[in-house]
Amino acid sequence: MSKVRKRLGDILVEAGLITEEQLQQALKEKTEKQKLGDALLQQGFITEQQLIEVLEFQLGIPHVSLYRYPIDPKMTSFIPKDTATRNLIMPLKQEGDKILVAMADPMDFFVIDDLRLSTGFQIEAAIATKDDILRAINKYYDFDDSVEELMESKQIEKEQEETVTNEDSPIVKLVNQILQRAVQQKASDIHFDAQETKVAIRYRIDGVLKTERTLPKHMQNMLIARIKIMSNLNITETRVPQDGRIKASIDFHPIDLRVSTLPTVYGEKVVMRILDLGNSLNDIDKLGFNKINYQRFMSMIKRPTGIVLITGPTGSGKSSTLYAALNKLNSEEVNIITVEDPVEYQLEGINQIQVNANVGMTFAKGLRAILRQDPDVVMVGEIRDKETAEISIRASLTGHLVLSTLHTNDTISTVTRLVDMGLEPFLVASSVTGIVAQRLVRRICRDCKTEQELTVRETQIFAKRGIKAEKVYKGKGCPTCNMTGYKGRLAIHEILVIDDAIQKMIMNNRPVHEIRDYAMKVGTIFLVDDGLIKVKQGLTTTEEILRVVTE
Repeated sequence: MSKVRKRLGDILVEAGLITEEQLQQALKEKTEKQKLGDALLQQGFITEQQLIEVLEFQLGIPHVSLYRYPIDPKMTSFIPKDTATRNLIMPLKQEGDKILVAMADPMDFFVIDDLRLSTGFQIEAAIATKDDILRAINKYYDFDDSVEELMESKQIEKEQEETVTNEDSPIVKLVNQILQRAVQQKASDIHFDAQETKVAIRYRIDGVLKTERTLPKHMQNMLIARIKIMSNLNITETRVPQDGRIKASIDFHPIDLRVSTLPTVYGEKVVMRILDLGNSLNDIDKLGFNKINYQRFMSMIKRPTGIVLITGPTGSGKSSTLYAALNKLNSEEVNIITVEDPVEYQLEGINQIQVNANVGMTFAKGLRAILRQDPDVVMVGEIRDKETAEISIRASLTGHLVLSTLHTNDTISTVTRLVDMGLEPFLVASSVTGIVAQRLVRRICRDCKTEQELTVRETQIFAKRGIKAEKVYKGKGCPTCNMTGYKGRLAIHEILVIDDAIQKMIMNNRPVHEIRDYAMKVGTIFLVDDGLIKVKQGLTTTEEILRVVTE
């Protein structure tokens, strides 16, 4: 096997897809059982499509795209579902004494041997991407006849109680399948929309909602009942909003789900926010800071005192940046305490407190208690009111580093927002050391990225911001990215360092445009500029930047 591993690395280096340094880094960082290909993918050195093309060329194994492949549904009887999921394989068709099997790793000869013994057929391997195989497994294995029956039958209300708790019942399987598909497609939220004649199930992927499937109206109550049972909510109460959590393991992956129900005229709407614990970004280096912003951010969080604020609308990745910063600061020499609503990711070695309004545990109350616990670093989930803001300022002035978030649009309006909350300008000026504004934009799919000329509008936009660009990129759309042209997301940032001059301006209540002009002079990279630089680097598109940043 080591020969093959060695070969794969060499092949990729020879093909010019990775450098020798990247290969060495991947070999050093990968875990013992991890395959080299997976390590390279995880670190973003190559895409799955590139890996497949090299293997196809080098080993002569055909590549299949399962997106439109005519899979024979009877094939699922040859290989059990858990075997297929565990080994990432999908049986496609039978020809005589052979079975054609799509594999994510066609070099895994142990799996091929096992299949030959268990099925009694010769195995022909083809190569397909991991996502492709998982999508096919879900499509062909899960949708069993009982779910079909359930969609047609109307007599389910009677035995509802038993059905929603019995693990083998079709409704339980259906909900599990909906969760599984969401995790595989890397959705951040699942919406169960109660409509007049049907229930729509929508996934938010890379920040955009798309309908995954619609179910008949008579399944609505059972679906909601099942979700409520999983998240310990009151099944009988349908007239008031409820909130709950589910901890689950999907495809050997720990997942945390936040569940929220809302009564609408057509019944309850449920939204689940998926927190993928295995995939959380806890590495500052991978957040997409450009070099200058990275240095500015690091020097802000390395200071022993002061407030660092991260701002942006809901869903702009503020929590990920906060957690990455805490992770960087986390060592046995420092005492880090957080007060959050809710605690999203549990971090080892950090004391996290959950806000609970029902018992009067507010941000302000939690924060006061924290300051008696001898902390070095304090993280406040969000500054929502004057009281929390005042205690945060007091904490920073008495020798603590305070990290928190605020809902504002850019860095400069954050300063005015704090003063509008009723805080003394001199306190704001002396305590806040830096402000980060951020947004998430969709990343161009690396497998269908093509070069394009700038449009007239783009030429004007780049010229206006003083950025030179010869060409831009777009995604054509391919099976990897579900024909959207985008896969994954990255952050764009704006970082305002509060220096002496800005401090004076805040104290003297200078207007926002003066602060902005000064910030521009000292080389602050505004959101739109960081975005356009990333367009120029071929990471995202001008449309994405204009979608999330208003000039």
